[in-house]
Amino acid sequence: MSTPEQEAKPLENGEGEGGDPSGFLTDILGSDVTVKLNSGIVFTGTLQSVDGYMNIALEGAREYLDGYAVRQYGDSFIRGNNVSYISAGKSPNLKN
Repeated sequence: MSTPEQEAKPLENGEGEGGDPSGFLTDILGSDVTVKLNSGIVFTGTLQSVDGYMNIALEGAREYLDGYAVRQYGDSFIRGNNVSYISAGKSPNLKN
């Protein structure tokens, strides 16, 4: 009989707590994303590129404050040290 630790499958790249996010970020290039900044401001757009410092280039970016769209940009660059999280898809709580 094996223990649960022995049966646990290895984590894939970017999967699980503390995993390397590079695989996830590579997989979602060209997809719509939601980016939340440390300040609480949220951006949505199409992820064009991301580097090892989490610097992000978005196409068709929209800025949201308190869930409401406040500005629309073309191409935007977000410096990685400002990023709290990146999520695939648009958050359902945002209003245009």
